[in-house]
Amino acid sequence: MTLEAVQRGLRTPEHVKTSLAPGSRVVTRYLEAAGLSGPLEALGFHTVGYGCTTCMGNSGDVDPAMQAAADQGLITAAVLSGNRNFEGRVHLSVKANYLASPPLVVAAALAGRVDIDFETEALGLDPDGREVFLSDIWPTPEEVAAAVFEFVRPDLFESEYAKE
Repeated sequence: MTLEAVQRGLRTPEHVKTSLAPGSRVVTRYLEAAGLSGPLEALGFHTVGYGCTTCMGNSGDVDPAMQAAADQGLITAAVLSGNRNFEGRVHLSVKANYLASPPLVVAAALAGRVDIDFETEALGLDPDGREVFLSDIWPTPEEVAAAVFEFVRPDLFESEYAKE
């Protein structure tokens, strides 16, 4: 999905803060093997650490304009694929946190908003001004299964964690 988004010319809007904190280092290896690290980084999802790196406000500062809006009472939101959900989870100024699968986190980031209807609203426009919908870039179940079969391999896990 990320490769397709990049190929279609989609970008994450400037006001969206992105980060990638895989649960373990081997996930980075899986993403690299599948050729997804580059597209994720092109969309702003750079690995910032592992596990609970961005938890409890450890995500760093938010955009000053966003902070000013939050200070004036605007309820700001985050979309994350973690396993916990509570106010201030990613930043004390972010009051609304939504849990989603990793691809839906990327989709929300591309859309730049949390109130999107993915079935009827475009994520953005390609360079020719054509609307790009989530359904245009969403992988088929067969594509996902093939990627898991090819890239989620024991040798990558063993090379990362095996004790010599």
